[in-house]
Amino acid sequence: MNGFPNGRAPSFGDSNKVKAVAKLLVCILLLTTVTSPVHAHIELPMLGDTSSSMISPRQERALGQEWLRLYRSQVPTSSDHQIIDYLEGLVDRLAPHSQLQDPQLSLVLAENNTINAFAVPGGVIGIHTGLVRAAQTEHQIASVIAHELAHLSQRHYARRLEQQKTMALPFYAALLGSLVLAATTGSEAGMAGLLSTQAAALDAQLRFSRQNEQEADRIGMQTLVNAGMDPRGTAEMFEIMQQSARFSRRPPEFLLTHPITERRIADARNRTLDLGREPAPDNPEFHLMRARILVSHAESPHLAAQRFQSELDGRNRHPAANQYGLAVAQKRAGQIEAARAALAPLLEEEPERLTYQLLAANIDIEAGQYDTALSRLRALYEQHPDRHAVLMQLAEGLMRAGQFTASSELLESYSRQRKDDPNVWFQLAEVSGLAGNILQVHLARAEYFILNGSYNQAIRQLHHGLRQTDSDYRITLIEERIKQTEEMRRQAEQLM
Repeated sequence: MNGFPNGRAPSFGDSNKVKAVAKLLVCILLLTTVTSPVHAHIELPMLGDTSSSMISPRQERALGQEWLRLYRSQVPTSSDHQIIDYLEGLVDRLAPHSQLQDPQLSLVLAENNTINAFAVPGGVIGIHTGLVRAAQTEHQIASVIAHELAHLSQRHYARRLEQQKTMALPFYAALLGSLVLAATTGSEAGMAGLLSTQAAALDAQLRFSRQNEQEADRIGMQTLVNAGMDPRGTAEMFEIMQQSARFSRRPPEFLLTHPITERRIADARNRTLDLGREPAPDNPEFHLMRARILVSHAESPHLAAQRFQSELDGRNRHPAANQYGLAVAQKRAGQIEAARAALAPLLEEEPERLTYQLLAANIDIEAGQYDTALSRLRALYEQHPDRHAVLMQLAEGLMRAGQFTASSELLESYSRQRKDDPNVWFQLAEVSGLAGNILQVHLARAEYFILNGSYNQAIRQLHHGLRQTDSDYRITLIEERIKQTEEMRRQAEQLM
């Protein structure tokens, strides 16, 4: 049971994507040049009014979530539960030690090989998989996250908007256009002229001031220290980005809005000395997740396996991560027994490491050994009931074993806790169809489409759901959700 375009997500062909981004940038130009009476009908917060010097945090939150839905609609995002679980854990580790007042944060992981990360007002943290691949330690990737948390906590976006006395709407549209282009490769040649005319305007709107960057560096490094991490990761990550720029005609996207100079690197190093922090040990889990990304970025699992085997045979800085990467690549290549053999020494050395346990269960599932896999996964779920990766793998294992109702019930309950995760709704829709719960299929699909900014498809699914129930209570809930979705569509149209 599928029913989703291309088996996974709303379909956005290359030509449609180019048209969408082109339309977006045209809107940016129009919105930033028209006079106030023309756009007076837009019911979004105004900045610089007499009642508030800045856009409120609540308004930021609402606009940020709308922005995130539109971003997902145009950018391929990762559904690797383990990498997402790891990065969310890292964000959760850093956030309490930052100056961020609002703990509500949303992480989006763009499936893209470029070096980039971003923060969007309203608590959205975006990371490209290429950033994790480029980093060499957890402290380095943490330094980028801490830096973005600092931008959010100091409300640099809102402060810049207040300085310019402009509206939030053009800013969010410009931010969306900039980051969509950064996360989508192979743009058509026909976009070149439009992009060149907009480059200066986008740069002016999105680039932080030097003072903002210095402030984010300082606060971000203090966040690392408070969280027990090594602030030297900041300068090290800057150097990795700078080196990447030297060997490419195009610098990393992160550098376009966060310019890095030799002086800034030196300042980061000097500040590290002032903080007086001793070197902190690296987290081996980072290298395991990095190995997963290397497999996903490889041209094929077979080539990834060859790469990891070559690393193991030669200079091997991270033997456990390379061994794990080999096992993951072999499993994805269908070499089940080879994957099991590659994982065995890791499990023997660290039998309690969750990452190894999950891979062992996944190998058993691929081998059709469902009882063994589910026994392991149920035990892990009892030990780690709050771990996203464990619950999602258990749900998938139950589905693969033909226990559709059990999987559906598990995901339905989880969807109430993690209602803003499109991957949860996608898997719930899949298994609900297999379980024969057609109403839940349509409702789960609707939520999936909403979170991916496909409001028309969501409304269609909700109307299909109406025809599947005669419960007055259910009908009332669905009709109310239709109204809410129509309002989201209206707001999205203003940004697009």
